[in-house]
Amino acid sequence: MKRNFLTTILASAIALAFFSCGGAKSSQAATSESASTETKSETKAEKPAYRVAMVTDSGDITDQSFNQTTYEASKAYCSAAGLDFNYYKPSGDSTADRVASINAAIQDDYNVLVLPGFLFAEAIVETAEMNDDVYFVGLDVGEFDIMEAAKAKGKDWSNLPANVFCAVYDEQLPGFMAGYAAVKEGFTHLGFLGGMAVPAVIRYGFGFVQGCNAAAVEMGIADKVTVEYVYGGQFYGDQQIKASMDGWYKNRGVEVVFACGGGIWTSAADSAKEIGGKVIGVDTDQTAQINKYAEGMCVTSAMKGLGATVKSVLEAIQNGNWSEYSGKISSLGLVSATDMEANYVQLPTDTWTMKNFTVDDYKALVAKLYNGEITVSSVTDKDPEVSITFNKYPNIK
Repeated sequence: MKRNFLTTILASAIALAFFSCGGAKSSQAATSESASTETKSETKAEKPAYRVAMVTDSGDITDQSFNQTTYEASKAYCSAAGLDFNYYKPSGDSTADRVASINAAIQDDYNVLVLPGFLFAEAIVETAEMNDDVYFVGLDVGEFDIMEAAKAKGKDWSNLPANVFCAVYDEQLPGFMAGYAAVKEGFTHLGFLGGMAVPAVIRYGFGFVQGCNAAAVEMGIADKVTVEYVYGGQFYGDQQIKASMDGWYKNRGVEVVFACGGGIWTSAADSAKEIGGKVIGVDTDQTAQINKYAEGMCVTSAMKGLGATVKSVLEAIQNGNWSEYSGKISSLGLVSATDMEANYVQLPTDTWTMKNFTVDDYKALVAKLYNGEITVSSVTDKDPEVSITFNKYPNIK
């Protein structure tokens, strides 16, 4: 970006006065939520000043989902690291609104932007190249999202700009964990309600089926476990989706549904509360949201480690290791057999309520996945081969 000429002259004058006086102390006033003041020695080389801003997508920082998790992780890191932090909420749900918020943050001298959700693909393509001294961190923004957005703009982004990093996740792994845990907990009739049949949702779903199957085979009950499987054809709930879930819960005896895809989970929860059914959340720990429908409704959540991603990327930027992420779209999964919080895919342990499948059981499962003792296919164009009963239906819409 171009720098203001008068600002440059003023900065030079201040620097000249500083050295003429033999090195006076300097301080930076707090200008946002997590500002800090640091005294530096004149003989110590100054690190670049990073200022972090998060922009929300179509939700806000209290959505108990992507935005809130990203906001809290970004704020916590910046507070601990002494970095300025702020967030921006677009005035509407469009690419133009998201671009306006990105530009506002840049104009306010924030040079690290954390952008949660695939909706930011177009905004990143539109703004990143003209702001090459700003770091763009896209969470859950995949190659398909970016390439289609670039194509629509007439750009070739086969090689991402050096100031862009996008993270996607190995959704089949938390899907597997959730399915495995549910069957181990004692559920034998399960359902998967996906949003639209896009790769991320399919990986979640097929991972879930594989997890249900693995647990059932281990327990010797594969002939007693059934998974119903359908895509809603949209990322929000409505009466038609609820009617389908009513059929599952009330007529077929489904005990728990893994609802995966934006707000489509609300239809599963609306139906479940009428008969005391259960729901498995997705992406973030949805315990609080789901349990508002009925106490104890949420069994667990198949999560993406947004907090772990934010921490690792911001730490790399601050420590001068951006090259590890520069111009990449990375698929993130397990990085530790023992540190659950370090992994980019997880089940939540803070809100754990399962009795038969314990936190220790979960940790043992993660270790086996990490060490390769258990493998999970990420294939999305072929249904998983299983020993349990797997009923797959046409899209609801």
